[in-house]
Amino acid sequence: MLNRTSRREQRERRRIRVRKKIAGTAGCPRLNVFRSTRHIYAQLVDDESGVTLCAASTLLPELKERQGGGGKIGTARTVGEMLAEKAKSLGIERVVFDRAGYLYHGRVKALAEGARAKGLEF
Repeated sequence: MLNRTSRREQRERRRIRVRKKIAGTAGCPRLNVFRSTRHIYAQLVDDESGVTLCAASTLLPELKERQGGGGKIGTARTVGEMLAEKAKSLGIERVVFDRAGYLYHGRVKALAEGARAKGLEF
């Protein structure tokens, strides 16, 4: 008999496997990504104290002012840039990237490249 699991279950398994090894601190927080079909969300998390330090997503009103086109991938890059700017204002320069079980491809990759372009180090 075949063991069939859904894509969501497979992603959840990968997410748990990666989270065993990754943890964010106050000096080097975890950059967590969540991707839905329409939006993308990113946040910096300090796992030691259980606090979200800053966040950015496609739902923010500031994003509409900065839209440069490029569809979902271009928007994801802009979200990464916005998050990096917020992190810089908090004095954060290094982060640990948590792709949450998603492939490092497309929107997830664009968000990471946008954050790197504005000076965050992974």
